[in-house]
Amino acid sequence: MTASQRISEEQSQLWNGPAGAAWVEAQEMLDTMFAPFEPLLLDGVPGSAGGSLLDVGCGTGAVTLATARRREGGACLGIDISAPMIATARARAAREDLPARFVTGDAQEYPLEPAAFDAVVSRFGVMFFADPVAAFANLRRSARPGAALRLAVWRSASENPFMTTAERAAAPLLPELPARRADGPGQFAFADRDKVQAIIRESGWTAIAMDPIDVPCVLRQVDLDRYVSRLGPLGLALTALAPERRAAVLDRVRVAFDPFIRDGEARYEAACWLVQARA
Repeated sequence: MTASQRISEEQSQLWNGPAGAAWVEAQEMLDTMFAPFEPLLLDGVPGSAGGSLLDVGCGTGAVTLATARRREGGACLGIDISAPMIATARARAAREDLPARFVTGDAQEYPLEPAAFDAVVSRFGVMFFADPVAAFANLRRSARPGAALRLAVWRSASENPFMTTAERAAAPLLPELPARRADGPGQFAFADRDKVQAIIRESGWTAIAMDPIDVPCVLRQVDLDRYVSRLGPLGLALTALAPERRAAVLDRVRVAFDPFIRDGEARYEAACWLVQARA
């Protein structure tokens, strides 16, 4: 097995296992928290009748479904490696009777129809590829000439203290908690502007632009325990702990979020890149 195949297998196991299950469980909470990204992504893509849009790493379908609600006809396709999340996305589309389709697969190698889409978008779904250049080349082949690429990706961990507060607070009690890897697939894998531009350029896209955006996000304080205990590196680690140790970690983590709490809500700014390019 090559290194790329090993990484792809690890990502598949993660998102079809505990991480995927956690995102399905937290779907409504996460959709509400990340709702401000929908207009940032979709206001800049074509909305005419007959156009087709691909949502990469679509998760439980929030952006794909938002696209289907606002477009006059056309096709909306979401792709994700997580079967549980795709099942949830399909159920949501069926409930609303929306013209959105979803497929389970790795967008790095999935046989997407060539020259089929006039827009390719992603909200935090492209930082997990084993071979990012191969992945974006596959997406480029699926795009029509002139198609828009529009992505929201995280900047660095240091610029996103809310996203790392839980694991930093828990670290003294959990020395075995794995450290974030800046050089591998993960939340902050696209933090480096030069690296991202090189990936997209090498995969065949042009007119590349990356603009820093700081997006205000809100999480209800009553949802904070569920957020930190189910999601991210700490959420995965807590599932293996005895109840007493788990409770001690959560007590310490709750206090660490106090600086973000105002009027019953956790408020923070998501430090991201808005990445744009053309086919």
